[in-house]
Amino acid sequence: MKFPTELIPGQLVKRYKRFFADVVLENGETVTAHCANTGAMTGIKEPGLKVWLSRSDNPKRKLKYTWELVEAEGTIIGALPNTANALAEEAVKAGVIAELTGYDSLRREVKYGENSRIDLLLESEGRRNCWVEIKNVHWQRGVGIAEFPDGVTSRGAKHLGELSNQVSQGDRAVQLFIVQRNDCHTLRPAEDTDPVYAQALRDAAKAGVDVLAYACDVSTDGITVTKPMTVEL
Repeated sequence: MKFPTELIPGQLVKRYKRFFADVVLENGETVTAHCANTGAMTGIKEPGLKVWLSRSDNPKRKLKYTWELVEAEGTIIGALPNTANALAEEAVKAGVIAELTGYDSLRREVKYGENSRIDLLLESEGRRNCWVEIKNVHWQRGVGIAEFPDGVTSRGAKHLGELSNQVSQGDRAVQLFIVQRNDCHTLRPAEDTDPVYAQALRDAAKAGVDVLAYACDVSTDGITVTKPMTVEL
């Protein structure tokens, strides 16, 4: 995934009210950027971090800037969770995610479960449907160890139960973690942050849900899914 325009560097002043971030640009101007991340952003929202913004010239937008990337712990990290879905789709179509190759069609946001929508539905004649739930990961704890979630996610646990239900009905289901950084080799559930989710992930794996994690190369030019990671439950 390439950024359509050149990103603008700056320094984070603060993130506040979930959706806003004040950033000082290199020319000294302070701007307010849209922060399209409703999560805790643990480890990537500290004042003083270097960030990169995209700019939109759409006159209907209230905020012209969007926070795209952040540099923390010596690496550049994708800041937008929704980017993970686009990255996963791109990687599946390119054959990068070996476990998800060989399907004839890919659909996004298909209704399933209890008032839910699956991120990706892969289908082929003669094969089980493959339901893929995608979670974005940015948090590193310990060298090379990415963890999810960085806050309580009852919605995430609900999705795991729905994936298990798809398996029980004879389909295939996958929990795919897209780690928007390139310095991690292992993915673990953050047991102390959300023990309910951690147990739900283990239960889903026992029920037959495939748990996959892939790292990304992240630069100011774009983000690309590159390599599989070890999953430790």
